[in-house]
Amino acid sequence: MTIALFDLDNTLLKGDSDYEWGQFLVECGIVDSATYQQANERFYKQYVDGELDIFEFTRFAFKPLKNHSMLQLEEWRRTFVQEKIRPIMLDKGRARIAWHQQRGDTVAIITATNQFVTAPIAESFGVSHLLATEPEIRNGQFTGEMSGTPCFQRGKVIRLQAWLDKNNLHLNDSWCYSDSHNDLPLLEEATNPHAVDPDDTLLSIAQERHWNIMTFRD
Repeated sequence: MTIALFDLDNTLLKGDSDYEWGQFLVECGIVDSATYQQANERFYKQYVDGELDIFEFTRFAFKPLKNHSMLQLEEWRRTFVQEKIRPIMLDKGRARIAWHQQRGDTVAIITATNQFVTAPIAESFGVSHLLATEPEIRNGQFTGEMSGTPCFQRGKVIRLQAWLDKNNLHLNDSWCYSDSHNDLPLLEEATNPHAVDPDDTLLSIAQERHWNIMTFRD
C-alpha cells in the first residue's frame, strides 16, 4: 500500500501550530505575556534557522500542559482550533490529501508539534494517522516531560520506521510533502519527495535534486 506523508506546519497550514498555540496562551492570559512570548519567538527563529534544541523547546512548551487540568486544556484547545487553526488550513492541502485518499493511499500527518495540539487538527483534515511529538501523561495528567523519540528532524524517520513496522507497511512508491529543510531526512526516505512552499534551504536542495516543487497557497 502506498504511503503519503504530510508535514503540518507551513505545509498544510499557512502558519505554525506550535507557535500559534503559544500565542494563543499569551493572548488568553494563561501564561505570562512578556517572558513566554519572547521565548516563543526565540524558539521559532531557532526552528527556522535549523538550530532548535527540541529537548529545551519541549520543556518550555509542555510546562503549560503540566500546570493545568486535562479538562481545562481540552476546553482551551477547542477554542484554539476554531479561532486560530481553521482559518489557516489550506484548501489545496486538503485537496491533495483527498487525492491520495481517493487513490487508496494511506495518508499520515507527521509533525514535530506535540500530539495534544495536533490531534484535532489532523482530524479536521480527515487524516486518522498522526505521528507527532508525544507529551508524557501519568494518571490523566501531563507531566511536562516528553515520551519517546521527538518527532523532529532525524527523529521523524525513527518514529516513521517504528510506525511502518508496527503496521506492516513500507515506503515503496511513497510520497512526502514538506516546506522545511528540517524535514530533509524524511524527504530523502520517500520515493516521491515534494517541497511545498519550501524555505530557501529546501528550495535550493529540491532544485539541485530535481524534486517536485509545489505550492498549497492561494
